[in-house]
Amino acid sequence: MPRKAPRRTAERILETTLVLFNRFGEPNVSTTLIANELGISPGNLYYHYPAKDELVNALFERYEQALTPVLDAAGGVRDVEGAWFFLHTLFETLWEHRFLYRDLNDLLSRNRLLETRLQGVIAHKTRALRGMLTHLGLHGAVDMDSREVAPTADSMVVLLTYWLSFEFVRAPRQALEPEHAGQALWRGAWHVLHQLTPYLEPAQRQHLRQLADAYRPATASTEREETA
Repeated sequence: MPRKAPRRTAERILETTLVLFNRFGEPNVSTTLIANELGISPGNLYYHYPAKDELVNALFERYEQALTPVLDAAGGVRDVEGAWFFLHTLFETLWEHRFLYRDLNDLLSRNRLLETRLQGVIAHKTRALRGMLTHLGLHGAVDMDSREVAPTADSMVVLLTYWLSFEFVRAPRQALEPEHAGQALWRGAWHVLHQLTPYLEPAQRQHLRQLADAYRPATASTEREETA
């Protein structure tokens, strides 16, 4: 059986950096730690990424590439079930790059390129959610005055942007660990979609609650009742 070609060092560096950033937070991970984790010299790492910000920017570019097709799918959402799965997919993408949201303010204060690019991501999220709300209205899932679309979409974007920070503040030593992903993503999707409750048609509102119950992790058994 032919041996697989070894992964390029630059790719291995990014993959390991993402794991470490997600687990410990970007400010707590040095380039020396990354090199030690990979078993390479710091000079080898610097050859590929001369500064830590370059690692952050490369990972953000990956995040943008993963996020774009997810957001572009918002226009195809026609009912609350489609919205539920759209939000879950979106939160899964955020979760895979959760260090960006955990350390958001610190990163933005030091990285002007990231500041500009993140503003573009926020704008894309906003357009996507406004489009989703418009399509839900066109297909009779929500009864929403057109003047409510923009502020409701903005509220949903705020939750999307700061939900993982909220999870981290609630339980700093465990909330963003992989074993808690299901709970964090379920709660995030539920709270974002809960913004639509006043506008959902009765059958759609009931279906949202059924979806929340069906996909609720066992350890989050009281979350929906607490927030209903």
